[in-house]
Amino acid sequence: MSALHFSAEEFGDVIAKGPAIVDFWATWCGPCKMIAPVIDQVAEELEGKITVGKVDVDECREVALEYGVMSIPTVIYFKNGVEVKRFVGVQTKDKLLEAANELE
Repeated sequence: MSALHFSAEEFGDVIAKGPAIVDFWATWCGPCKMIAPVIDQVAEELEGKITVGKVDVDECREVALEYGVMSIPTVIYFKNGVEVKRFVGVQTKDKLLEAANELE
């Protein structure tokens, strides 16, 4: 399973329903393309435990602004709607999974 794609309308509902990891990205962003397969692998490994998704900052500009996303890729970890951790830039799968353990 690959990461889900969230619209601005569904974003709030998704992060409010328990642990979630969200990758803020854009189609024109080179580093975002590098981390995309890693995000999909994380989604696969965490399926059924943690929701993993993506938000296109061009399509959901207001969501990116609300969470202060200034550089992409930015990966934000949410627990019950509250941000608990953030990474900016390309990260390894191990680092993302290790941080996910704090959400469970």
